[in-house]
Amino acid sequence: MKHRLFLSLTSLLLACAGGAASAQQIYRCAGVAGGAPEYINNAKDAQSRNCKLVSGGNVTVVQGSPVAKVPPRVAPNAGSSSPRTESGPEQRVRDSDSRSILESELKKVEAKLADQQKEYNNGEPEKQGIEGRNYQRYLDRVADLKDSIARNQSDIAGLKREISRLPTAN
Repeated sequence: MKHRLFLSLTSLLLACAGGAASAQQIYRCAGVAGGAPEYINNAKDAQSRNCKLVSGGNVTVVQGSPVAKVPPRVAPNAGSSSPRTESGPEQRVRDSDSRSILESELKKVEAKLADQQKEYNNGEPEKQGIEGRNYQRYLDRVADLKDSIARNQSDIAGLKREISRLPTAN
């Protein structure tokens, strides 16, 4: 009961406020140098500036702030989160470490790919357990193997690309 009374009073107040706001006249003035139009509600200013009365629904204008220009970001060096020094001994050590890490990762992925290709058996892997009776399960496993092989081949290509970006050891 209290909620209904509160809601009806709130809606009555909003209706009165909306009626008062709509009674005020809004004028549209031409923008400066072809810019965005300006809206005002002062009749004297509108008359002096030769503005036109806006008829119809309510007008809501939100002033925006100018967009600040941001300097372009400099892309970090590939494969390195630390800034690159010119060719000092520290940078050569980091490059050497990066190369050894990437090469060891490449060997792991290549070994995994070889195992998967052996299991895949050119698209005809051996059936396992229930797959003899459930052909769909077999097809799902073959599709998963094929997707996994494609992912590993993509990983290998990416690792080789990263290794090629590193400077050669002197």
